[in-house]
Amino acid sequence: MSDRRLQVFFTVARLLSFTRAAEVLHMTQPAVTFQVRQLEEQFDTRLFDRNHNRVTLTEAGRLVFRYAERIFETYTEMEAAMRELKGAVGGAVVLGASTTVAEYLLPTLLGAFLRSHPEVGISLRVGNTEAVVAMVEESEIDLGVVEAPVTNRNLIVQPCLIDHLRLIVAPDHRLAKHRKVTLHDFLDESFVCREEGSGTREVIMEYLTRQGCSRNRLNLCMELGSPEAIKGAVAAGMGCSILSESVIAKEVTLGQLVAIPLEPPLERPISLVHARQKFRVPTLEVLLRFIREYCTRDVPPGTPSIPHGKETK
Repeated sequence: MSDRRLQVFFTVARLLSFTRAAEVLHMTQPAVTFQVRQLEEQFDTRLFDRNHNRVTLTEAGRLVFRYAERIFETYTEMEAAMRELKGAVGGAVVLGASTTVAEYLLPTLLGAFLRSHPEVGISLRVGNTEAVVAMVEESEIDLGVVEAPVTNRNLIVQPCLIDHLRLIVAPDHRLAKHRKVTLHDFLDESFVCREEGSGTREVIMEYLTRQGCSRNRLNLCMELGSPEAIKGAVAAGMGCSILSESVIAKEVTLGQLVAIPLEPPLERPISLVHARQKFRVPTLEVLLRFIREYCTRDVPPGTPSIPHGKETK
Protein backbone atom coordinates (compact mmCIF):
# COMPACT_ATOMS: atom_id res chain seq x y z
CA MET A 1 0.00 0.00 0.00
CA SER A 2 1.48 3.32 -1.03
CA ASP A 3 -0.03 5.49 1.76
CA ARG A 4 2.08 4.58 4.76
CA ARG A 5 0.24 7.16 6.86
CA LEU A 6 -3.02 5.24 6.55
CA GLN A 7 -1.31 1.97 7.47
CA VAL A 8 0.18 3.53 10.59
CA PHE A 9 -3.12 5.16 11.56
CA PHE A 10 -4.97 1.86 11.07
CA THR A 11 -2.53 0.01 13.35
CA VAL A 12 -2.75 2.63 16.11
CA ALA A 13 -6.56 2.68 15.82
CA ARG A 14 -6.78 -1.11 16.05
CA LEU A 15 -4.45 -1.36 19.05
CA LEU A 16 -5.37 2.01 20.64
CA SER A 17 -1.72 2.39 21.57
CA PHE A 18 1.05 4.38 19.90
CA THR A 19 3.67 2.37 21.80
CA ARG A 20 2.27 -1.02 20.80
CA ALA A 21 1.80 0.14 17.19
CA ALA A 22 5.45 1.21 17.05
CA GLU A 23 6.52 -2.27 18.23
CA VAL A 24 4.30 -4.07 15.71
CA LEU A 25 5.36 -1.82 12.81
CA HIS A 26 9.06 -1.90 13.81
CA MET A 27 9.10 1.90 13.98
CA THR A 28 10.02 4.40 16.67
CA GLN A 29 7.14 5.95 18.58
CA PRO A 30 7.99 9.49 17.34
CA ALA A 31 7.86 8.17 13.75
CA VAL A 32 4.40 6.69 14.37
CA THR A 33 3.21 9.96 15.91
CA PHE A 34 4.58 11.91 12.94
CA GLN A 35 2.75 9.72 10.40
CA VAL A 36 -0.55 10.11 12.27
CA ARG A 37 -0.10 13.88 12.51
CA GLN A 38 0.55 14.03 8.78
CA LEU A 39 -2.76 12.26 8.15
CA GLU A 40 -4.55 14.57 10.60
CA GLU A 41 -3.12 17.57 8.76
CA GLN A 42 -4.31 16.15 5.43
CA PHE A 43 -7.88 15.80 6.76
CA ASP A 44 -7.58 18.96 8.88
CA THR A 45 -9.06 17.21 11.90
CA ARG A 46 -7.98 15.31 15.00
CA LEU A 47 -8.26 11.52 14.69
CA PHE A 48 -7.32 10.52 18.25
CA ASP A 49 -8.02 11.84 21.72
CA ARG A 50 -5.15 11.35 24.15
CA ASN A 51 -6.24 11.83 27.77
CA HIS A 52 -4.57 10.45 30.90
CA ASN A 53 -2.39 7.98 28.94
CA ARG A 54 -5.51 6.64 27.21
CA VAL A 55 -5.93 6.69 23.42
CA THR A 56 -9.42 6.80 21.89
CA LEU A 57 -10.72 7.50 18.39
CA THR A 58 -12.59 10.71 17.70
CA GLU A 59 -15.74 10.60 15.58
CA ALA A 60 -13.60 11.49 12.55
CA GLY A 61 -11.11 8.79 13.55
CA ARG A 62 -13.82 6.15 13.68
CA LEU A 63 -14.97 7.17 10.21
CA VAL A 64 -11.44 6.97 8.78
CA PHE A 65 -10.92 3.61 10.49
CA ARG A 66 -14.03 2.13 8.83
CA TYR A 67 -12.90 3.29 5.40
CA ALA A 68 -9.30 2.16 6.01
CA GLU A 69 -10.55 -1.32 6.92
CA ARG A 70 -12.44 -1.52 3.61
CA ILE A 71 -9.47 -0.13 1.66
CA PHE A 72 -7.04 -2.71 3.02
CA GLU A 73 -9.49 -5.56 2.51
CA THR A 74 -10.02 -4.49 -1.12
CA TYR A 75 -6.28 -4.13 -1.64
CA THR A 76 -5.71 -7.66 -0.32
CA GLU A 77 -8.39 -8.97 -2.66
CA MET A 78 -6.69 -7.25 -5.59
CA GLU A 79 -3.32 -8.82 -4.75
CA ALA A 80 -4.92 -12.24 -4.38
CA ALA A 81 -6.82 -11.87 -7.66
CA MET A 82 -3.61 -10.95 -9.49
CA ARG A 83 -1.88 -14.00 -8.05
CA GLU A 84 -4.81 -16.18 -9.07
CA LEU A 85 -4.62 -14.76 -12.60
CA LYS A 86 -1.07 -16.06 -12.86
CA GLY A 87 -2.10 -19.56 -11.78
CA ALA A 88 -4.68 -21.09 -9.50
CA VAL A 89 -2.03 -22.72 -7.32
CA GLY A 90 1.52 -21.59 -7.21
CA GLY A 91 3.75 -18.85 -5.89
CA ALA A 92 4.72 -18.62 -2.25
CA VAL A 93 2.98 -18.82 1.10
CA VAL A 94 4.54 -17.17 4.13
CA LEU A 95 3.99 -19.10 7.36
CA GLY A 96 4.70 -18.06 10.90
CA ALA A 97 5.05 -20.61 13.68
CA SER A 98 5.86 -20.60 17.34
CA THR A 99 9.15 -22.26 18.26
CA THR A 100 7.74 -25.61 19.38
CA VAL A 101 5.56 -25.97 16.29
CA ALA A 102 8.30 -24.90 13.86
CA GLU A 103 10.95 -27.24 15.27
CA TYR A 104 8.96 -30.36 16.08
CA LEU A 105 5.62 -30.44 14.24
CA LEU A 106 5.88 -28.58 10.94
CA PRO A 107 8.90 -30.19 9.22
CA THR A 108 7.13 -33.51 8.50
CA LEU A 109 3.87 -31.82 7.52
CA LEU A 110 5.50 -29.27 5.20
CA GLY A 111 7.66 -31.95 3.64
CA ALA A 112 4.54 -33.93 2.74
CA PHE A 113 2.84 -30.81 1.36
CA LEU A 114 5.78 -29.85 -0.84
CA ARG A 115 5.98 -33.37 -2.26
CA SER A 116 2.33 -33.03 -3.28
CA HIS A 117 2.67 -29.42 -4.46
CA PRO A 118 6.22 -28.82 -5.71
CA GLU A 119 5.06 -25.66 -7.50
CA VAL A 120 4.44 -23.89 -4.19
CA GLY A 121 7.15 -22.10 -2.26
CA ILE A 122 7.01 -22.02 1.55
CA SER A 123 8.69 -19.34 3.62
CA LEU A 124 8.72 -19.85 7.39
CA ARG A 125 9.18 -17.22 10.09
CA VAL A 126 9.65 -18.34 13.69
CA GLY A 127 8.76 -16.49 16.87
CA ASN A 128 6.82 -16.98 20.07
CA THR A 129 3.02 -17.09 19.90
CA GLU A 130 2.62 -13.38 20.63
CA ALA A 131 4.97 -12.43 17.80
CA VAL A 132 3.30 -14.80 15.31
CA VAL A 133 -0.17 -13.41 16.05
CA ALA A 134 1.17 -9.87 15.58
CA MET A 135 2.60 -10.88 12.18
CA VAL A 136 -0.79 -12.25 11.12
CA GLU A 137 -2.48 -9.05 12.27
CA GLU A 138 -0.11 -6.94 10.20
CA SER A 139 -0.37 -9.21 7.12
CA GLU A 140 3.35 -9.98 7.31
CA ILE A 141 2.49 -13.67 7.03
CA ASP A 142 -0.37 -15.57 5.40
CA LEU A 143 -0.88 -18.16 8.12
CA GLY A 144 0.21 -18.61 11.72
CA VAL A 145 0.48 -21.94 13.54
CA VAL A 146 0.60 -21.48 17.31
CA GLU A 147 0.23 -23.48 20.50
CA ALA A 148 -1.53 -20.98 22.77
CA PRO A 149 -5.09 -19.63 22.85
CA VAL A 150 -5.71 -16.65 20.55
CA THR A 151 -8.50 -14.26 21.50
CA ASN A 152 -8.19 -11.63 18.75
CA ARG A 153 -11.66 -11.20 17.23
CA ASN A 154 -10.20 -9.91 13.96
CA LEU A 155 -8.62 -13.29 13.25
CA ILE A 156 -9.98 -16.74 12.43
CA VAL A 157 -8.60 -19.40 14.76
CA GLN A 158 -9.03 -23.07 13.88
CA PRO A 159 -7.68 -25.79 16.22
CA CYS A 160 -6.10 -28.62 14.22
CA LEU A 161 -4.35 -30.77 16.85
CA ILE A 162 -4.44 -31.32 20.60
CA ASP A 163 -1.01 -31.25 22.22
CA HIS A 164 -0.37 -33.11 25.49
CA LEU A 165 2.13 -31.64 27.94
CA ARG A 166 4.15 -33.51 30.55
CA LEU A 167 6.26 -32.68 33.56
CA ILE A 168 9.89 -33.50 32.73
CA VAL A 169 12.64 -34.29 35.22
CA ALA A 170 16.11 -35.80 35.18
CA PRO A 171 16.21 -39.62 35.67
CA ASP A 172 17.61 -39.26 39.20
CA HIS A 173 15.02 -36.65 40.29
CA ARG A 174 12.87 -37.54 43.31
CA LEU A 175 9.71 -37.48 41.14
CA ALA A 176 11.13 -39.61 38.34
CA LYS A 177 9.39 -42.81 39.44
CA HIS A 178 5.97 -41.24 39.90
CA ARG A 179 3.29 -42.50 37.49
CA LYS A 180 1.42 -39.18 37.76
CA VAL A 181 2.00 -35.86 39.48
CA THR A 182 -0.28 -33.11 40.70
CA LEU A 183 0.56 -29.43 40.71
CA HIS A 184 1.39 -29.52 44.42
CA ASP A 185 3.92 -32.33 43.89
CA PHE A 186 6.31 -29.96 42.12
CA LEU A 187 5.32 -26.42 43.18
CA ASP A 188 8.33 -26.14 45.49
CA GLU A 189 10.76 -27.65 42.98
CA SER A 190 13.09 -25.41 40.97
CA PHE A 191 11.21 -24.75 37.73
CA VAL A 192 12.74 -23.97 34.32
CA CYS A 193 10.36 -22.01 32.12
CA ARG A 194 10.04 -20.36 28.70
CA GLU A 195 10.22 -16.57 28.32
CA GLU A 196 7.31 -14.11 28.56
CA GLY A 197 5.21 -14.22 25.38
CA SER A 198 5.77 -17.95 24.87
CA GLY A 199 2.67 -20.04 24.26
CA THR A 200 4.02 -22.84 26.46
CA ARG A 201 4.55 -20.45 29.37
CA GLU A 202 1.05 -18.99 29.02
CA VAL A 203 -0.56 -22.44 28.98
CA ILE A 204 1.34 -23.39 32.14
CA MET A 205 0.27 -20.19 33.89
CA GLU A 206 -3.36 -20.75 32.90
CA TYR A 207 -3.09 -24.30 34.29
CA LEU A 208 -2.07 -22.83 37.66
CA THR A 209 -4.93 -20.32 37.58
CA ARG A 210 -7.53 -23.00 36.81
CA GLN A 211 -6.44 -24.84 39.94
CA GLY A 212 -6.71 -21.75 42.11
CA CYS A 213 -2.98 -21.20 42.32
CA SER A 214 -1.20 -17.86 41.89
CA ARG A 215 0.96 -17.46 38.77
CA ASN A 216 3.75 -16.34 41.08
CA ARG A 217 3.62 -19.60 43.04
CA LEU A 218 6.00 -21.49 40.72
CA ASN A 219 9.56 -21.55 41.99
CA LEU A 220 11.07 -20.14 38.77
CA CYS A 221 14.81 -20.61 38.76
CA MET A 222 15.52 -19.96 35.08
CA GLU A 223 13.83 -18.55 31.97
CA LEU A 224 15.07 -19.87 28.63
CA GLY A 225 14.15 -19.03 25.04
CA SER A 226 13.88 -22.47 23.45
CA PRO A 227 12.71 -26.02 24.22
CA GLU A 228 16.21 -27.36 23.51
CA ALA A 229 17.71 -25.12 26.18
CA ILE A 230 15.06 -26.19 28.68
CA LYS A 231 15.64 -29.89 27.99
CA GLY A 232 19.37 -29.42 28.51
CA ALA A 233 18.87 -27.60 31.80
CA VAL A 234 16.46 -30.23 33.14
CA ALA A 235 18.70 -33.13 32.05
CA ALA A 236 21.56 -31.43 33.89
CA GLY A 237 19.53 -31.45 37.11
CA MET A 238 18.83 -27.72 37.28
CA GLY A 239 15.11 -28.21 37.87
CA CYS A 240 11.93 -29.57 36.34
CA SER A 241 9.76 -28.15 33.55
CA ILE A 242 6.66 -28.78 31.44
CA LEU A 243 6.94 -29.40 27.70
CA SER A 244 5.03 -30.98 24.85
CA GLU A 245 5.23 -34.74 24.31
CA SER A 246 6.40 -34.12 20.75
CA VAL A 247 9.34 -32.03 22.00
CA ILE A 248 10.70 -34.59 24.46
CA ALA A 249 10.09 -37.89 22.61
CA LYS A 250 13.73 -38.45 21.64
CA GLU A 251 15.21 -37.65 25.06
CA VAL A 252 12.67 -39.88 26.83
CA THR A 253 13.49 -42.77 24.48
CA LEU A 254 17.22 -42.29 25.15
CA GLY A 255 16.67 -42.19 28.91
CA GLN A 256 17.95 -38.62 29.24
CA LEU A 257 14.63 -37.32 30.58
CA VAL A 258 11.58 -38.74 32.34
CA ALA A 259 8.14 -37.51 31.27
CA ILE A 260 5.34 -37.73 33.84
CA PRO A 261 1.63 -37.21 33.08
CA LEU A 262 -0.06 -34.41 35.00
CA GLU A 263 -3.22 -34.84 37.05
CA PRO A 264 -5.46 -33.25 35.94
CA PRO A 265 -4.07 -33.52 32.39
CA LEU A 266 -2.60 -30.47 30.70
CA GLU A 267 -3.54 -30.09 27.03
CA ARG A 268 -3.58 -27.27 24.53
CA PRO A 269 -4.76 -26.79 20.95
CA ILE A 270 -2.34 -26.32 18.08
CA SER A 271 -4.21 -23.75 16.02
CA LEU A 272 -4.17 -22.24 12.54
CA VAL A 273 -4.54 -18.46 12.65
CA HIS A 274 -5.29 -16.28 9.64
CA ALA A 275 -7.04 -13.04 8.76
CA ARG A 276 -10.76 -12.96 8.21
CA GLN A 277 -10.95 -12.07 4.51
CA LYS A 278 -13.68 -12.53 1.94
CA PHE A 279 -11.08 -13.45 -0.67
CA ARG A 280 -8.01 -15.53 0.12
CA VAL A 281 -5.03 -16.50 -1.96
CA PRO A 282 -5.84 -19.84 -3.67
CA THR A 283 -2.49 -21.28 -2.62
CA LEU A 284 -3.33 -20.58 1.02
CA GLU A 285 -6.66 -22.35 0.61
CA VAL A 286 -4.86 -25.40 -0.77
CA LEU A 287 -2.42 -25.40 2.16
CA LEU A 288 -5.22 -25.01 4.73
CA ARG A 289 -7.12 -27.92 3.19
CA PHE A 290 -3.98 -30.07 3.14
CA ILE A 291 -3.23 -29.34 6.82
CA ARG A 292 -6.79 -30.22 7.86
CA GLU A 293 -6.68 -33.49 5.95
CA TYR A 294 -3.15 -34.29 7.19
CA CYS A 295 -4.26 -33.79 10.79
CA THR A 296 -7.02 -36.38 10.42
CA ARG A 297 -4.74 -39.13 9.12
CA ASP A 298 -2.82 -41.63 11.22
CA VAL A 299 0.10 -39.84 12.80
CA PRO A 300 3.37 -41.12 14.30
CA PRO A 301 3.71 -41.76 18.05
CA GLY A 302 4.29 -38.58 20.05
CA THR A 303 2.35 -36.44 17.59
CA PRO A 304 -0.48 -34.40 19.14
CA SER A 305 -3.99 -35.80 18.70
CA ILE A 306 -6.94 -34.41 16.77
CA PRO A 307 -9.35 -32.04 18.56
CA HIS A 308 -13.10 -31.99 18.23
CA GLY A 309 -13.42 -28.21 18.20
CA LYS A 310 -14.52 -25.95 15.35
CA GLU A 311 -13.00 -22.78 14.01
CA THR A 312 -13.70 -19.67 16.05
CA LYS A 313 -13.97 -16.09 14.95
